[in-house]
Amino acid sequence: MKGIVLAGGTGSRLYPLTLSLSKQLLPVYDKPMIYYPLTTLMLGGIRDILIITTIHDAPLFRNLLKDGSQWGISISYAEQANPKGIAEAFIIGRSFIGDDSVCLILGDNIFYSEGLTGLMERSSKLLTLQGGAKIFGYYMKNPKQYGVAEIDDNNNILSLEEKPKKPKSNYAVPGLYFYDNQVINIASQIKPSINGEIEITDINKIYLKKKQLSVEILGRGAAWMDAGTHSSLLQAGSFIQTIEERQGLKIGCPEEVAYRKKFITKNQLMDLVKPIKKTAYGRYLLDLINIKSMQS
Repeated sequence: MKGIVLAGGTGSRLYPLTLSLSKQLLPVYDKPMIYYPLTTLMLGGIRDILIITTIHDAPLFRNLLKDGSQWGISISYAEQANPKGIAEAFIIGRSFIGDDSVCLILGDNIFYSEGLTGLMERSSKLLTLQGGAKIFGYYMKNPKQYGVAEIDDNNNILSLEEKPKKPKSNYAVPGLYFYDNQVINIASQIKPSINGEIEITDINKIYLKKKQLSVEILGRGAAWMDAGTHSSLLQAGSFIQTIEERQGLKIGCPEEVAYRKKFITKNQLMDLVKPIKKTAYGRYLLDLINIKSMQS
């Protein structure tokens, strides 16, 4: 399975913070925002990842993430000349996806739960074996600003709507999607909405019509944050700070995920730590190595 992080767009909701910098490069507490969706894909064992961004921001992402080999993964880059909707990612990434299935995650979406690794691994394996598409449902008090899924008591999807004025349910659809290879052709046939965008909800509706769309509800122990507004960016940073300071464990740390998933060895992690060993981030990784060594 391939992975795509969509990190394009204008970041207009975060103006003026995004006048000179992509929102996905803004800090969420102690890490760049893009670290969080990137590590979510890594938790699922996805190691071949495409970053889609703007022409202006592409060099900055390359400087930050490089080719991913330092974390035992492969990172490629593609440019989105003008934002034309989430589903355009599959058109831009057509050659990257090839004949594989794909997981798309939005670059400003942050997920956290105890079972996130299992959820990502399970979704990746099942989608690869069975095909079709999979989305998630997250209960919200007011989901009007998102895609909304109407779901029955057996977790069957009854309907899908994009930013409805009167939602039929309280289940928003987060920016994390799994698709089989059909998605490339489906996306290329979608007509732009009244907003001029190729809507991801329209792709999901086609899978629903084919009876090939499943949904998994993210329970009360899961956190999903769209860090695309000033208030939600602040809330996300405060949430990460609270969890990390109380538990002493980092969220969205690619070096740690790579080491725990055995994408890199202890010696490779040590090489990453050496230049930053006097920083708090470096000391955290060094402690991780020492704890793992004591346990083995």
